[in-house]
Amino acid sequence: MSFFREEFSARSAPVRVRFGAGVRRQVAEELDLLGARRALILTTPQQAALADEFAGYCGDHAVGRFIGATMHTPVDVSEEATALALALKADCILAVGGGSTTGLGKAIALRTDLPQIAVPTTYAGSEATGILGQTEGGVKTTLTSPKVQPEVILYDAELVASLPVGMTVTSALNAMAHAAEGLYARDRSPLSSLMAVEGLRAFRDSLPRVIAAPTDPAARGETLYGAWLCGTVLGQVGMALHHKLCHTLGGSFDLPHAETHAIVLPHAIAFNAAAVPDLLAPVADLFGGGPGLGLWQFAKESGAPMALRDLGLKEADLDRAADLATANPYWNPRPVTRDGIRRLLQAAWAGEEPAI
Repeated sequence: MSFFREEFSARSAPVRVRFGAGVRRQVAEELDLLGARRALILTTPQQAALADEFAGYCGDHAVGRFIGATMHTPVDVSEEATALALALKADCILAVGGGSTTGLGKAIALRTDLPQIAVPTTYAGSEATGILGQTEGGVKTTLTSPKVQPEVILYDAELVASLPVGMTVTSALNAMAHAAEGLYARDRSPLSSLMAVEGLRAFRDSLPRVIAAPTDPAARGETLYGAWLCGTVLGQVGMALHHKLCHTLGGSFDLPHAETHAIVLPHAIAFNAAAVPDLLAPVADLFGGGPGLGLWQFAKESGAPMALRDLGLKEADLDRAADLATANPYWNPRPVTRDGIRRLLQAAWAGEEPAI
């Protein structure tokens, strides 16, 4: 099919992207290219050992470490890390980890305009965007700014080889959500649509191989390729219902980010496929059946979590979640109604097949 549109705009951020098993060991070269001499290394507490590993790669280019990155980028954590960066006179941020660490690096860059090197350990795709989501007072908000776009991304298949299979699956589905929603974005372009379909194809083909052989560098490399493509789509076009629902559930009910995306994705796509079946036809072609059901079956076969109740969301919370998700109007290819979203959330909560 053709993705041509009579009118469209396309944009691409000036980012240096490198792929390769072991490429992380060349991070000092990237610091030199940026003219950086005092890098602050960021990780989560669980990945603190990576801060030590990367300090070794950086040598005297490493000026300090902050290992307090956490989900949903709480503002108070960002302020603490920014204060450390300023106190250490850091001239570059080196974020090693998943979406939580990448988000923290972006939050520091927003406040300081420091350049960033992102080294992903998951498939979240945030590193490929100029989008930052922050949480304060139980509410998650997002902004878009070139200040938060990382200047360098290093995709290392060796680094993600130890990512547990369960996290691999949910992180992959999180990335795939960017591409799926990008197919019906108002500001989509032929380029973003081509990248979206190729990103979904890459995950469809490589994720089962990673599940079967988690340390296979070729399979891991292709999943990273898919993550870059899907993340780049996220950085080029606006998102809609799926991301709104996930931000609501994550920011207001503290549900884990990737797992929430994995569960909600088939339901949100099924909801919107009723309005734009032609735009979501590539998803049906890739995964079989209807777009939502095809993604639901792929997630199930991959061993993904299937029900929001298994993440700790109570059935009594669904009414509030539906209220929050429809409180502020936003564009979506299908009109968003409170009753429609409530039914969608009920099916996602129970782990049922997505309904139109």
